[in-house]
Amino acid sequence: MSRTDRLVQAILSGDLDIPESGDILVIRGASGLLADVVEPARLIFEQSFRPTHDALGRAGLRVTPCAEGPAMLAVVTLTRSRAENLGNVARALALLPCGATLVLDGAKTDGVDSLARQVGAALPLSGRYAKSHGLLAWLIRPAILPAAVAEWAAGAAPSRNADGHLTAPGLFSPEGPDPGSRRLAAALDGRLKGRVADLGAGWGWLASEALARCPAITAIDLFDAEARAVDCARANVADPRATFHWADVRILGKPAESYDAVIANPPFHQGRAAEPDIGAAFIAAAARVMKASGRLLMVANRQLPYEAALDVAFARWERLSEDKLYKVLAADRPRKPASPIRPRGDR
Repeated sequence: MSRTDRLVQAILSGDLDIPESGDILVIRGASGLLADVVEPARLIFEQSFRPTHDALGRAGLRVTPCAEGPAMLAVVTLTRSRAENLGNVARALALLPCGATLVLDGAKTDGVDSLARQVGAALPLSGRYAKSHGLLAWLIRPAILPAAVAEWAAGAAPSRNADGHLTAPGLFSPEGPDPGSRRLAAALDGRLKGRVADLGAGWGWLASEALARCPAITAIDLFDAEARAVDCARANVADPRATFHWADVRILGKPAESYDAVIANPPFHQGRAAEPDIGAAFIAAAARVMKASGRLLMVANRQLPYEAALDVAFARWERLSEDKLYKVLAADRPRKPASPIRPRGDR
């Protein structure tokens, strides 16, 4: 049972009351099943992850990367980042009037029990509903919010890490560049020229390194599925050669002007389990967007089976370097690309 199923069941059982009027805001929600029990026109989904954002839109639901409110009920769907979750609680409270309900919805593996205790210590909880290895916990928004709420908001706000880059909790490796990106950057010196695409660019560190190490780059396009990461990248990569795109890399089609090179440190987690198909989709996308003379340079965890995907998408590839944890791969001569598989609009 999904998180939203748990929410639906709490409503159907009568444990959680829904206000008779006003908008219902769902922060970080991934499923439109709530529309089965609530008038869809009342729902607003705040979702900054592009694949989920677009899936909700295809289902005919209102969705935005950043909601402005107000709402009469808000649901905060938990992510894996505690600081991000607390910041989303603070955001929801700011969009609710006094007397409105805020709901936490999360799996035990996301730390929902611990988070509910922390929130409940500052704002007394008025109800709980346990189902499917998870928990709903809710509270009534008071007229005056405790000081802890402002601390939660500050803790989740974008800030400079130790290297001076703007990042935020919940983004990939916000404390600094991960070892895989560092390893790929070390392999870039002088290898890139012309138009370059950075697929899964995150908050922009690898693109910055590419521009610094390869002066023959004339333009670099940064693509990432997380809108908050793209916003940070804009602040971190001030070079006028850089352009930024909030996009689902997996479904990129052939651009008007193909790229001379593609760099990538593909994600391989969307939840807790490894999903190597994401990296394979990045490899296929790289082949679609580059010139026939183009070249892909990517890094991956050593155990991820990307070689088969490279065989499908490219006529030639090689390992540039490898250690116990990472491998840097290069590929060229892209095969005639297949059209990207468009996601269905299923809820």
